[in-house]
Amino acid sequence: MGNLCTCFSPKTPVKTKKPTKRLQGNSQTAPNSSNRWTRVRSTRKDTHDALIHEQALAAAILFRQHQQQNGSDSGSFPFDRSISLRYPNGSGSKKTQLPRSSSSRARSLTDPLLQPHQLVNRDIKLDDLDTNHFVLVHGGGFGAWCWYKTIALLEEGGFKVTAIDLAGSGIHSFDTNGVTSLSQYVKPLTDFLDKLADGEKTILVGHDFGGACISYAMELFPHKVSKAIYVAAAMLTNGQSTLDMFSQKAVSSDLMQQAQIFVYANGNNHPPTAINLDKSLLRDLLFNQSPGKDVALASVSMRPIPFAPVLEKLTLSDFKYGTVRRFYIETSEDNAIPITLQESMINSSPPEKVFRLKGADHSPFFSKPQALHKLLVEILKIPST
Repeated sequence: MGNLCTCFSPKTPVKTKKPTKRLQGNSQTAPNSSNRWTRVRSTRKDTHDALIHEQALAAAILFRQHQQQNGSDSGSFPFDRSISLRYPNGSGSKKTQLPRSSSSRARSLTDPLLQPHQLVNRDIKLDDLDTNHFVLVHGGGFGAWCWYKTIALLEEGGFKVTAIDLAGSGIHSFDTNGVTSLSQYVKPLTDFLDKLADGEKTILVGHDFGGACISYAMELFPHKVSKAIYVAAAMLTNGQSTLDMFSQKAVSSDLMQQAQIFVYANGNNHPPTAINLDKSLLRDLLFNQSPGKDVALASVSMRPIPFAPVLEKLTLSDFKYGTVRRFYIETSEDNAIPITLQESMINSSPPEKVFRLKGADHSPFFSKPQALHKLLVEILKIPST
């Protein structure tokens, strides 16, 4: 989202199984056995038992190697800290800073999905949580489709998930050029929150421009939001618009300028109604660390971004918006909302806690889905102060 606003701001060993030997001579094969391969003096049960024994030995060897590599002979299997390593408080920093958590891992760039029990501590009791309902709000040009990995991981972990399509986004049928206000753009989200039963709470997760959208909703329904999580998102202050925020730290970039294609549905003599992004530049801007298949998905799924909501200033009060616990997840390799701009927003309106996803681009639900999932659940588990 950040890239689409800059033009309005100043320039500035695994053991392998041995192949079965071919039978020599003219021995007869047992009934129902293969005509191509035959085993000597071995029944099917013997073969099956031998295979199980071999696999068990291999697993035991790998387990032992893992313990030795981690310096542990106690027999306990240490939790893999490859996703999120929290910096302890009072670690000798020169000045008091917000507590942070940092992702550092040796897995592949595409961050293949694992099973939930490999990612999250298994001591979670859903009944003990204030809520287990995540509401995911996409960023500008995206849709609910962008959360597909996050949705799968959370649902498999037993959490409730709702992904919203904002007006004119995703499969929402409204014409993007007809969105003339932030309230209209966010209406699918506010309608959803309005219909929740009394006492039912959610965790709002906003990405990109979706950050401004969840802030708007928090002002209207603070009693229905337990926590708010901003993922490389616009976290505004009172009286600030998304354009204002990006203008403060805008840095000129030929790539950003080239990516923006303004749509003038009301004629060239009127303000733009929407903004498109050049599909040939999507990878460099939004998905520079993401798998190619996800870039392909985005290239055929992204829609124009309504322009009017970007210009609208938010009204945020301490006794409504200010009562919701906020958390921020930074993305270190972000080319759309650079880390310096993320830090600026955090300093202007400090959240309760800040986390960082190392190696994540602007779309961590694609580039670091495991790490993002881990942090979402970690934040969910943070108790009330």
